[in-house]
Amino acid sequence: MNILPLVLSLSAVALAPAVALAQTPASKPAAAAKAPASAQAPVKKRAPLARSAAKAVEEATPIEEDSDVALTEADLAVAQRVYLGNIPCELGNAVQITPAKRQGFFLVQVKNVRNARYYMHPVESRTGAIRLEDPKRGALWLQLGNKSMLMNQKLGKRMADECTSPEQLTMADEMKRNPPRSLLDPEHPPATDPVLVRN
Repeated sequence: MNILPLVLSLSAVALAPAVALAQTPASKPAAAAKAPASAQAPVKKRAPLARSAAKAVEEATPIEEDSDVALTEADLAVAQRVYLGNIPCELGNAVQITPAKRQGFFLVQVKNVRNARYYMHPVESRTGAIRLEDPKRGALWLQLGNKSMLMNQKLGKRMADECTSPEQLTMADEMKRNPPRSLLDPEHPPATDPVLVRN
């Protein structure tokens, strides 16, 4: 009996699993499976948006009108006295004030300050000045008779100053012609003594 074919067939059966394992992808070295980081294509950084494009995106993004403040009749009366429109300020700055959808609330935007957009409402003032606040963003708009200013209370600085509507310009001119009495001035100046005036 020729046992050579039998030995060859048994050898082939014994070696088949080893040959199959040698051909699987798991047997490849780990270094070959993943290229080193230096060989990978570099990740391109996105260029920053141009100022005009960033401004357009910012203006198209709506301001959150999520205030749960309930305005009183007095607050609504104060809201009627807020000057609207584009109000020029010092150093070429300007503040745009427009009524919001909700009665008594305003959208306030600053021309020369990035991301300076606020959703404001009237707040009672003991001095008689008109105050609008956005407590969420920490902004305060203070409207006086002759000028207005916008302050960031969180940062503790003025964002726009010497802002004047046409009505405030008229008041400022009147105050220059007829300055108001100082609190330090006496209410009734003393009468001059005619005898002393002659001497």
